[in-house]
Amino acid sequence: MARYLYRRLAFLGLSASLLLFIAGNAFAHSRSAVGSHAGLDIPEISHGEMAVMADYRSRIIDLASRAVDTNEPFRRVLNYAEIQYSYCLWGRMPGSVTDEASPFNECAHAYLAATKAVLLSMREMPREAAAVGEIISAVDSDMVRRGLALISCRFSGEAFNTADIVKPRWSGIPFHAASMASLTGLASLFGLGVFALRRFSRPKVQLSE
Repeated sequence: MARYLYRRLAFLGLSASLLLFIAGNAFAHSRSAVGSHAGLDIPEISHGEMAVMADYRSRIIDLASRAVDTNEPFRRVLNYAEIQYSYCLWGRMPGSVTDEASPFNECAHAYLAATKAVLLSMREMPREAAAVGEIISAVDSDMVRRGLALISCRFSGEAFNTADIVKPRWSGIPFHAASMASLTGLASLFGLGVFALRRFSRPKVQLSE
């Protein structure tokens, strides 16, 4: 049994690697160098800001989702922030926010830049202004305390647009150890779960007396 399980996990790991390689070739050029400008522009966010903004993302999105006095541009940027978050696998990939070399770093820049834009837009909303002020003060304090204000990366000067979805660089995953290990581990766990379900769902054979 142990040998069979080991072989199955090894096969799943190899399968995950091959799938990632194929996906990388298919989506390597999924975003153009210029991008679309048919939507709303979203200002860039620095690498240092990202690390703090990620800690407050849920709080900001929850506040924005409950906002009543909104307009169409605000809702479009909020929608973009949530769509980008899902494209970036909900921020679950290791190093997606902090590691410039991560294939998920650019898409993390996109959803966090949109999150920052949503936060700043709410300063003009009477009902949310007080809560927004508290969040902005906390973000500023964390930036200073952690010395992140001047930290930048190759994506720090990149602005975004609501019509331009930024996808992970799938072709870079096999060359980024943390991402590769995480996805391979997830594939292995999934395969192990399927194997266990199939094993315990088999009807038991009763021996005749």
